[in-house]
Amino acid sequence: MLNVFRLAYQYLKYFFTSVGPHGVHSPFVYALLTQVIQDKKQYPAYKQVEGLRKNLLKNNSELVLEDFGAGSKNGKEYKRTIAKIAKTSAKPSKYAKLLYRLCQYHKPKYVLELGTSLGVSTAYQALGAGADCTFISLEGSAQVAQQAQHNFKSLDIENNIQVGVGNFDETLESYLKQFTRLDYVFFDGNHRYKPTVDYFEKCLPLAHENTLFVFDDIRWSDEMEKAWEEIKEHPEVSLTIDLFFIGLVYFKKGQAKQHFQLRF
Repeated sequence: MLNVFRLAYQYLKYFFTSVGPHGVHSPFVYALLTQVIQDKKQYPAYKQVEGLRKNLLKNNSELVLEDFGAGSKNGKEYKRTIAKIAKTSAKPSKYAKLLYRLCQYHKPKYVLELGTSLGVSTAYQALGAGADCTFISLEGSAQVAQQAQHNFKSLDIENNIQVGVGNFDETLESYLKQFTRLDYVFFDGNHRYKPTVDYFEKCLPLAHENTLFVFDDIRWSDEMEKAWEEIKEHPEVSLTIDLFFIGLVYFKKGQAKQHFQLRF
């Protein structure tokens, strides 16, 4: 669980060890940092999705959520307003816009997202990737998934995204069978060590040297930090980029393993 004091300490460490463009000697990472991560341009998609976010933050309708917790097969149900979900679960605009730019830059054709929620980040990524990609987003709670699909319709992208519903432990493998490869995966569906590593390993066989895996909330808890450190050291991983809350993982062949902490 997120601890504010712990997070502040972690951010101070990150701040003093992260680097900007002048500290990067990899051409690939330098281009990614200057052209994508630190890109300050305002894209039309930003206005579209932030308009959606604004509406969600004013919506006090209640949805039933299911928390599958610690490998539970039957999710514990509870109610929460759409406004509260949007406030606590949707990615802050700074990071959601980064996801758009990453998809726009890499142009993945086969995209998987674990954790749709209300679809704010999903919309950013789908708009960045473009309409001709195969995009599957998985959500645990049926009513939340239904609301996300309504949100996609409001942005006229409902035909670009397939939403799968259910416990990822039970649904992930069946959806992976719909892919011949994975170009981009956003892991945002669980903030515990074992499921995060398990989902990574299930997706790994479909990765290739141009694949990008994006991990959200890598400093959310000790478990997430442990998962992030283990993924960084995996022999198939050649390059990782730490942006404090988000971690990027690449699988480029024929290069020595490198880890970067970049200022964002």
